[in-house]
Amino acid sequence: MRLGFHELQGHLKKKLAPVYVITGDEPLQQGEAADLIRNTARSQGFSERKIMETGSKFDWNELTTESNTLSLFAEQRILDLRITNGKPGKEGSKALSGYCENLPEDILLLITMPKVDQQQTRSKWYKILDKVGIIVQVWPVNEQRLPPWIEQRMRQKGLTPEPEAIQMLAERVEGNLLAATQEIEKLLMLHGPGIITAEQLTASVADSARFDVFGLVDAALQGNTARCIRMLDGLKNEGTAPAIVSWAISREIRQMVQIAHASKDGFPLSKVFTDFRIWDKRKPLVSNGLKRLSLSQWQSLLQQCLEADMALKGQSRQDCWLLFENIVTQMSGKNPLKNTA
Repeated sequence: MRLGFHELQGHLKKKLAPVYVITGDEPLQQGEAADLIRNTARSQGFSERKIMETGSKFDWNELTTESNTLSLFAEQRILDLRITNGKPGKEGSKALSGYCENLPEDILLLITMPKVDQQQTRSKWYKILDKVGIIVQVWPVNEQRLPPWIEQRMRQKGLTPEPEAIQMLAERVEGNLLAATQEIEKLLMLHGPGIITAEQLTASVADSARFDVFGLVDAALQGNTARCIRMLDGLKNEGTAPAIVSWAISREIRQMVQIAHASKDGFPLSKVFTDFRIWDKRKPLVSNGLKRLSLSQWQSLLQQCLEADMALKGQSRQDCWLLFENIVTQMSGKNPLKNTA
């Protein structure tokens, strides 16, 4: 059975399921979902907990051993299984299927993992987990849903935000729910329960937007020029080394040149994505980039990356940050905003 994050609390007021799977790429909600399940289980006598992380050397026989081992200290236990790479593999699939076919009465199995793709939902291990347990699907909060999410979160804490304050906080955190939560806690600590104005927010909230280099190239591929400029300014103001920015942009453009070349040679895009290990979340971004710019344009951008690299090394008089700005605006489909001469 599959539930959304917002449905979990209501479900937990009923009888606990023997297996829970929390899947998604939003860390705050994923962590809160796991906490809700663990706290509910503890209140019902599951006082012992075993954490297992599936690294490269993980032995899936450990799951079978734990399920067959009697607890020395408690009648009921939580097995906290963390599938960090999102794929249990052949041995993991066999172990999970075997576990579900002979469910222990004194164990609650809690599995956390990244977002499951369509292919995985058709696998035997996923179907059996779906059949015997609860799969909690955690979705990112998009730009449209973020202001209502922030307002609800603030009101839960006893804060009454003005509409302008809600919008301002949403713009500052740029989808970072953990940052939003931290800022709400800070507001509560500074002002206590009650009305929160835009002026109070301006005075107390730090800019928590995630101005990271990977987000920058993703925004460029997405075609969001304004966000590119804002993120690039943020990286510069935070003191990010220009060499790191250069590396990230050059790396992305070099790969786009290779993908565009392979696509032009007639290879199916699905095969090209597989060959270059483009994960599902980034496929739409890369596809947009291929539609927006031609192979020759991507090659031209790669040449501009070399010019930016020379500038940051002091081998030319050009400003590397202005060159970066021209590159990302062209990646996003716009003409250069500034003259780099």
